[in-house]
Amino acid sequence: MNKPTLVELEAFFAREFAHADFSIIEAGQGMATLRREISTIHTRPGGTVSGPTIMELADAALYVAILAEIGLVALAVTSSLNFNFLRKHAADRALIAQCRLLKLGRSLAMGEVSLFSEGLSDPVAHATGTYSLPPTQEIANHE
Repeated sequence: MNKPTLVELEAFFAREFAHADFSIIEAGQGMATLRREISTIHTRPGGTVSGPTIMELADAALYVAILAEIGLVALAVTSSLNFNFLRKHAADRALIAQCRLLKLGRSLAMGEVSLFSEGLSDPVAHATGTYSLPPTQEIANHE
């Protein structure tokens, strides 16, 4: 299995998820950090960043951390995502997601993601998630 470079991960997301509007800051060694600029399309009435915007970035960070370890396998899918919103995200700041894998097995991967308003130390949300991984043979066929 070849672990992808940051450039290869970015190209994969550009090709497979053209709607993805985040940057991969770092990925590898069981971790990933993503950054998303916030604009009016990410807010709900009252100027608050929407929950789905924050949840999407957490899910993407988990996916990136996993792919950085197993290779570019589009068939890995979310099987659970548990979320705690802790405080309002500062809509004038980018959203940062920091993921750490807790387990990477043959059929499941689990991780946690902390999300921050860029430049602030208190997290705005925390998530844990599990991904179902395709059988090893399917991973080998997609490399």
